[in-house]
Amino acid sequence: MAAMKPRTGDGPMEVTKEGRSLIMRVPIDGGGRLVVELNAEEAGKLKDCLLTVTT
Repeated sequence: MAAMKPRTGDGPMEVTKEGRSLIMRVPIDGGGRLVVELNAEEAGKLKDCLLTVTT
């Protein structure tokens, strides 16, 4: 049986480039991370969507 480890935080939001893909890791409530793989076109569309709701 695996050892139980307390969750002390899953780190900040981050984006890394792996090959041709961008990997976005977003901490979620309750622990863990949402991991999304995007290409450059999808990342640009996400940027545009976020800019429209934050400005």
